[in-house]
Formats: sequence, structure tokens, C-alpha cells
Amino acid sequence: MFKNIKAPSLNTALKASTVAGLAAAVLATGIPLEITRSYAEAVKVQAPSVPSFANVVDAVSPAVISVRVENRVKPVSDDDANGFAFDFNGRGFDDLPDALKPFFRQFGEQGPQGPQDRRGPPHHGPQDGKGRLRPVAQGSGFFISEDGYIVTNNHVVSDGAAFVAVMNDGTELDAKLIGKDPRTDLAVLKVDGKGRKFTYVNWADDNNVRVGDWVVAVGNPFGLGGTVTAGIVSARGRDIGSGPYDDYLQVDAAVNRGNSGGPTFNLNGEVVGINTAIFSPSGGSVGIAFAIPASTAKDVVADLMKDGQVSRGYLGVQIQPVTKDIADSLGLSEASGALVVSAQAGTPGEKAGMKAGDVVTAVNGETVKDARDLSRRIGAMTPGKKVELSVWRSGKAQSLTVELGTLPAEQKDASADDGDQAPETQAPASEKALADLGLTVGPSDDGKGLQITGIDPDSDAADKGIKEGEKITSVNNQEVSNADDVVKVLNQAKKDGRTRALFQIQSKDGSRFVALPINGQG
Repeated sequence: MFKNIKAPSLNTALKASTVAGLAAAVLATGIPLEITRSYAEAVKVQAPSVPSFANVVDAVSPAVISVRVENRVKPVSDDDANGFAFDFNGRGFDDLPDALKPFFRQFGEQGPQGPQDRRGPPHHGPQDGKGRLRPVAQGSGFFISEDGYIVTNNHVVSDGAAFVAVMNDGTELDAKLIGKDPRTDLAVLKVDGKGRKFTYVNWADDNNVRVGDWVVAVGNPFGLGGTVTAGIVSARGRDIGSGPYDDYLQVDAAVNRGNSGGPTFNLNGEVVGINTAIFSPSGGSVGIAFAIPASTAKDVVADLMKDGQVSRGYLGVQIQPVTKDIADSLGLSEASGALVVSAQAGTPGEKAGMKAGDVVTAVNGETVKDARDLSRRIGAMTPGKKVELSVWRSGKAQSLTVELGTLPAEQKDASADDGDQAPETQAPASEKALADLGLTVGPSDDGKGLQITGIDPDSDAADKGIKEGEKITSVNNQEVSNADDVVKVLNQAKKDGRTRALFQIQSKDGSRFVALPINGQG
């Protein structure tokens, strides 16, 4: 008969085994063992060496300021929001969604100590019948000299009556507007440091700025002064349609509202550009920002610091880009240079002999890439300077010497022109069809040129924007007064091996050139 014996548990067996093993070890060595527990170490990764912007930021931050722009505002009692005045990118209380209006109204209601005026920092001007000076805009800027000259954007200060420079340590200094230049969107302010020497920065050499270089933007986005963002130069020579001197650097550092006028630095702490615009469907940074290059800003800022204004060279001609079609019609080997549409009477260009149809190919021996390039080159020169222009005229290269004038304040300088068309008008009859071109023409009212009285909607002429009511004043730089004149010029162009002819089109808005294929050749 078997006895019922209870087997030891697994834990008991393991414990016994462990104790037996330890006892055996003690018996074998005669030395008591110390029992310790093993723990895993914290994760630590040896990161690869990457550039840090900390040294650059430490050095340049004292030179970067926030610009607060003030103007006169209406009295508190006239406010729609019960005394609460605010501005969000130019919008007022009535522009807010209805769901948000109650939230902002509560800030204007009376509290324990009476009505609350929450218009922002204390004003810097007296109150009078026109209201107080209050902050209406904000941007960024930076010191360019130790005696207090500040660079910022024209669009930051353009609507201001008073300006305050807020330094990175919180110090507020009243600033005076020295000068501004709307054409390049630059402005210069000055603060009186009463003997204080300010930390300032220098311009970078544009020739050393390459696409792919690291850059650091410092500024005051959304009022958050002293904000630093980093990225690279994404592109150079960007034209965003803001003016004849467009030559922007494109950067992908985060730039937002309030960064305007702030500097973008290279890793040497030099200013490579001044942040002035962003491309943003959302209103915030999407990684596409544009900065005025240092080469442009340097000369403009120097002029503004000197006498508060910029003096630019002036030709007095209207120009447009040279397209491939236009180049073919003129016998040019490539689509480059600037095509002269007209030379205004009495201007330096007209006095030097510049004519409609000329293509300016070089200035002082340096090739002109396009109409914008010519505008920048002439505008950067000193009035009174004599320059040599290389022009292409009637299939030959010629040279003209021009003494530049001074760009009038309200005058457009030599710049690319889109040639907007005039509204359609009904022209007289007496039509003769130029079927190969898709045009029907007749005599003009003043006897000069040919009135366009019909357009084939499927023609190349229609595609190029030519409209009824406009006039043809010349073809291949030869004046025409009837259809036979046009045919004669076209036949000569065919003999010369040309596939296109250059038509000068006159509208109510001005003159422009359009290249049309001969006999339907594309």
C-alpha cells in the first residue's frame, strides 16, 4: 500500500536548488558571496556632429530689435467693442466672426475698478482731438551702425506717426524716421542712445551666398520678439512681381507676420538679406519666404542714411522682355536683353538716339539678361553718369552713349511693361484682310498706322492678346499706314529667312511689341 506523498512546489524546488548551489559555492571557496541585482542602463545615443547656430544667435541678438509703429486712434468711447481697440492684420472688430465677438467684448466691460482700456502699451504721444498715439503695427529691424541707425521695411513704417525700437533686453527707445524707399521696400530709422554704442551687424558679400547655404532669421513674428528660425537659401533672383527691382533671395526658414524688416544671417553673423515677403495660402509660414539681398539693401540704406532719399539713374524709356518669338522676328540668336517700346520725348534715352524696336543687350560691356536686369542696373547708377549701351537695331549691333538723368519722384523708371490692352472699341470700316495673320485692318482715324477692325479668334494674333480697336504702328520697326505696307515688310522678312515679324501695337494704355508668325509658321 502506497502512502500519499505531497510533491514540493516548483518555487520550493527552485529555492532549494538555489540555496544548495550557494552553499556549495561557499563550501568550495570558503568566502561568503555578495548577492546583487542587475539593472538596464538608460538609453544614450552618440549623435553625429551637426552645426549649431547658438554662437551666431548669441552674437547677433543684441543687434536685432522689434519695431513698434504707432498712429493716432479714435477715442475709447467711439469704439465698437466697448473700449477694446485691436487690430489683427488690418481687421477690426466688425470683421471678426460673430462667434468671437462676445469673447472680445468682455475685455471692454467694466471691472471692479471701472472701464478697462486694453489698447496695449502706454502711448508715446499726447491725447488731443485726433486721439492718442497707439500701436497699430509691429515688425522687425536691426542696427547697422553703432550710433543707432536701424534698417527695416518700408511697409512696416509707412503708416506710422511715431516709432519705438524695442531691444532684446526689453529697453524701449523712441525712433525717428530718416528715410524710406517704396521701390525696394526699405526704410531707415534712428534712435538716440545718448552716447551709448549699439551692437550692430555688417552686410554679407552676395557673391559668396549660394543656394543650399544655412541661414538664420531673427525677428519679431506675431509679436514674439527675439525669435530665431533656421533654414537654407532655397533660390536666388526671384521675381515676385512687387516692382522693377525684384531680385529676392528665397529662404525656407520659418518667417511669419512680424518678421518683416528683420535680418537673415549667414553663419558668420553677416546679413545676407532682409525679410520682406512670404508666400502663404494659410497666412503662416509654409517654408517660402523672400528677402531683399544684401547687395541691393547696402546701397539703398547708404543713400537713405546720407540724405533720406535714393537718387536713381534714369533713361526715360519703356521696355519689355524679349521673348523667343520676338528674338526670332528681330534676328537675335537668343531671347535676352530689353526691348525698347518707346523713348519719351526730352529724356536721356531719347536724346541719345534710342528708338522703339531697339534691344538693349549690354550696359558698359556687361550683358543685360532681361528687362528687369536693365532696370536694376540703371537704377543703381548715379544720375549724371555716362554709360555705354549696346543695342540691336535693324539686324545690326550699335553702340550709344547716354548721360543718365534723375528718376522723377512720380515717374516710372525703365521697367518691364505687361502692355495691358485697352477696352474693345468699334473701328471704322474700309477693311482689308491679312488672312495669314488673322487680322482685318483699315485706315486709322489720325492717318498714322492701321486700325485693327477684326480678329480671327483662332489666330496667333488673338492668342497674343491683340484686340479690335488697337493700332498697328510699325512692322519690323518700319512705319506702316496701309495693308500694302505690311505685306511689303513681311515679304522682305521672308527673303531674309525670318519666320516671324515684330508688330508694334498701340492701345489706349500705351505701346507694346508682339511677334507674329509669317504665313502661319509657328
